[in-house]
Order: sequence, then structure tokens, then C-alpha cells
Amino acid sequence: MPRLNKYIASTGLCSRRKADELIESGKVGINGKIITELGFYVREKDKVTVEGKIVRPQELEYYRFYKPAGYITTLEDEKGRKTIYDIIPPELKHLKPVGRLDKDSTGLLIMTNDGELINQMTHPSIKVPKVYMVTINGRFTEAHAKEMLEGIEIVTDSNEKKTAYAETLPIEVTNKSSIVQVVLYQGINRQIRKMFAKLGFEVQVLKRIQHAIINLDGLKKGQIKPMKPKTIKQLQSYLAKITKEVTNA
Repeated sequence: MPRLNKYIASTGLCSRRKADELIESGKVGINGKIITELGFYVREKDKVTVEGKIVRPQELEYYRFYKPAGYITTLEDEKGRKTIYDIIPPELKHLKPVGRLDKDSTGLLIMTNDGELINQMTHPSIKVPKVYMVTINGRFTEAHAKEMLEGIEIVTDSNEKKTAYAETLPIEVTNKSSIVQVVLYQGINRQIRKMFAKLGFEVQVLKRIQHAIINLDGLKKGQIKPMKPKTIKQLQSYLAKITKEVTNA
């Protein structure tokens, strides 16, 4: 028998943490009775409701998607711009992206209906690495790498000042342009572009090549493929390990 929060998370509605909030706020019921006990166990025949609506576990799905440039990472856009759901097969439109890539960026998006996994991979305290290959104009130096590692103050879309950090590894450097591998553990919108801009560079190409232990291998632009069971288990084990490290720190 699963705990109530795990049961709710298995419906794809939200993460376990959010499920705990729903339970504590009196929005969850079992067989018509409001349940506020976090450790409550759900039996096979129980009917679970969230805000009056019956919820049931769903089969969890995990896909890798190679996002091309020109699409935003959202279901709908008030400005009428193209979204990733314009090119994802209709039968997969119930899946959600793990994090985002801006309109001009390309690369890996993990798509899933597993709310718990989305929360683990995007929660700021867990610090799951995201790896990018970035082409900029100009020569990238060790001094620039040090600045990015030690932190650069940027302004967020909500006009907030934040210190952004990145690990960098120059791959190819000339006087006219540089290709730099960038590793992020934060999730600030357009973080890489803003960091390089503060250093006087313009990002010409930005591609995410890896998220956690999942990479782009075998994918073409615009292609979406299901993840193998073995890969899913490896990802879940990896996330469990780093989550435990954060909890015990």
C-alpha cells in the first residue's frame, strides 16, 4: 500500500512535496472523508479525491526530446509563437518538460508525466547538473572562466538581482570565437546568455547536451524517443543518491 502523498504523485498531478501541502490544507479525501494525515496509506479499493475530483495512478512515461530553435517550451503562448507542442506527436502532449530552453536554444528536454521526477530534477536545493555547448563571439580566457565560477550578478526577468554561477571548460578558442562547455546547477531563465553578456560576449549558439545523466546521443533535431527502462532506473538511482546527499548535508 502506498502512502497518500506517493499515490497522489503517481497520478501525475504534482510532486510528493506538493501533495503533502494539499493533504495538510484539507484538499484531499479518501472515500468521501477529508484526510490530513501525511502518513496515511491508500488501499487498493480506496477512492482518492483532490479538491473533489477523483485521481488515479497513471502509467509513467519518460522521453528524450531534441528541441530545435524557434520554439518556446510551453503548452500555449499568448503571443502566438510556436511551441514545442506544435511538433511533439499529439498522443504525447500530456507530457511536461523537465525545465525549459528558451526560443533560440536547442538541445535536450526530458519529457514526462512523473511529477515527482520533475520536482527532483528542478528543485534548487538538489542541484542537478545541466550541460551545454555554447558558441560565443570573441576569445574566452581563464579570467572569464574564474569570474563565471565565482559568480556574476545578473538581473532576472522579474527585475531581481541574483548571483549566477557556472562551471566552464573551453573546447575551442580563437580570437574571433570560442566554443565553451558550460555546466549549470541553477535554473535562472536565460542564465547563460546573461552571464556571457555581462562579460561582453554574445551567445551565437546554445545547445543543452545533457541533463543529469541523460544525453542527446542518437537523437536528431525535432525527434522524441522513449527512454529505456534501464536508463530510467539509472536516472532514478542517480537522483535518489544526490537527494540523499543534500538531505544529509
